[in-house]
Amino acid sequence: MEGCQETEVANGSMPNSDFDPTKSYMVLSGPQRIAVAVLCTLLGLLSALENATVVYLTLSSHRLRRKPSYLFIGSLAGADLLASMVFVCSFVNFHVFNGMDSDTVFLLKICSVTMTFTASVGSLLLTAIDRYLCLRHPQTYRALLTRKRALAALGIMWVISALVSYPPLMGWTCCPRLCSELFPLIPNNYLLSWLLFIAILFCGIIYTYGHVLWKAHQHVASLAKHQDKPVSGMTRMRLDVRLAKTLGLLLAVLFVCWFPALVLMAYSLATTLDNKVKEVFAFCSILCLGNSLANPIIYAWRSREVCSSARHRLANWKKCLRGFKPEGKEEAPRSSMKSSITETEADMKVTLGWP
Repeated sequence: MEGCQETEVANGSMPNSDFDPTKSYMVLSGPQRIAVAVLCTLLGLLSALENATVVYLTLSSHRLRRKPSYLFIGSLAGADLLASMVFVCSFVNFHVFNGMDSDTVFLLKICSVTMTFTASVGSLLLTAIDRYLCLRHPQTYRALLTRKRALAALGIMWVISALVSYPPLMGWTCCPRLCSELFPLIPNNYLLSWLLFIAILFCGIIYTYGHVLWKAHQHVASLAKHQDKPVSGMTRMRLDVRLAKTLGLLLAVLFVCWFPALVLMAYSLATTLDNKVKEVFAFCSILCLGNSLANPIIYAWRSREVCSSARHRLANWKKCLRGFKPEGKEEAPRSSMKSSITETEADMKVTLGWP
């Protein structure tokens, strides 16, 4: 890049005027490029299709739009949709086609990828807080988390994500600062700052869901105590058992998809990496895309309200294709029972209070 090139010339260490520092980051072999292209294309298309569907269903359904839980899910799907498109285009162009861009264009791409993934993790944290409030304060949940407060929280989260992600584009680059071993033009001190911010978000997610899991454990104990007695809250406790399983799956997916890449980023701050480690990091980065693919399944498609909205839209499209005008309101869920942690469980009548 031009900025680094000028620095190297000034230091007298670059005799070749065609030097480009990004070439040292293009380490994939031919077969590896093919594998990256196939994985990114498949995962990117599936993730974009899933998340675009969730965004459409959320925006097109009046019932879903007015519930804070689904506003957070819609934000998560929107961030994952953008992440899928921006990441795949940038990653494939750089690692597969060895695309060369100007400093500004390259930094715009990498900062946009950073923002979309940061917003995705931020949306996960807001969803976790929503679940915590719903399960910890079921009677006052609607008063605590109104639609306006949810929208305000989302707005603040997206602004913070942008402020955290775009400093390199604004001038916080590694020329003449020490460059990252994994990202061209990104300084190590910025990478460390971003890692600390992401670590705070993940600690918040783990702590919040850990608290919810503990509450679920307490309800399992209560279920065992009252299993021989007719208790009106038994159905709710069975739901909490499913909740524990769902949250365990959620935390496992977060760990598998994010931990390898984050560990390598932290490791790169302490030592010089060889090409083998950089190759491993390229494939670990694709796991983050896998998280964007898994999020709609965990948060949206396990929800009966989302599935009900999808069935309603499909029915309308079928009528349109057959030449009939769509009629009727959205189909209500067939059961009053909520099937996922993404449901607004405060809508249910709670007979067993939280300790």
